[in-house]
Amino acid sequence: MFTGIITDIGRLYAIRGNAEGGFSFDIATRLPKADLAIGASVACSGVCLTVSAEVRSGDDGWIFTVDASPETLSVTNLGDWQVGEAINLEAALRVGDALGGHWVSGHVDGVGTVRTITTVGDGHMRWFIACPAELMVYIADRGSVAVDGCSLTVTEVTSEGFAFNMIPHTRAQTSFVERSEGASVHIEVDILARYIARWNMINVKEKHD
Repeated sequence: MFTGIITDIGRLYAIRGNAEGGFSFDIATRLPKADLAIGASVACSGVCLTVSAEVRSGDDGWIFTVDASPETLSVTNLGDWQVGEAINLEAALRVGDALGGHWVSGHVDGVGTVRTITTVGDGHMRWFIACPAELMVYIADRGSVAVDGCSLTVTEVTSEGFAFNMIPHTRAQTSFVERSEGASVHIEVDILARYIARWNMINVKEKHD
């Protein structure tokens, strides 16, 4: 599990493989080496991936390796990643860690598109994300959503997607500093919203049986 609080902007260092067989990604990071042991989970732009090789020294920290299967590629934008790309990173929660954002599983629900980015004063920015229609039932005004692994508060919901406001600090400390209109982003809905929607669906079905 994760919290959606990004702790490092990683850089895609190398790519191996292909879409048919899956990719291996080498990612440069300043995360602590202890968080990068073989088998450790790391959220990479919101996708929970497993460290699959011994970490090695990089120019300014460490380089770790993760693998993405064809199934993962089919529901994410990892197949479009390019060397040098900025990647939001968060190591998995440990018992006793602070929960600063919201519960994030690292299981991406879909891919959205940055439709507009608007400055709303004092460096704050309003981002509108075009979202797959099937996910909109789980997204509520003032609710939580993870975008590229970052925990954010929804400020508006429309039939086409949702908006959130981003403070300058969050933008500077995440890969959003390099994102622009038209970029694709990973979306993970609030797990509590998913269970509530499921409960409501079962409740309605039982009433009609």
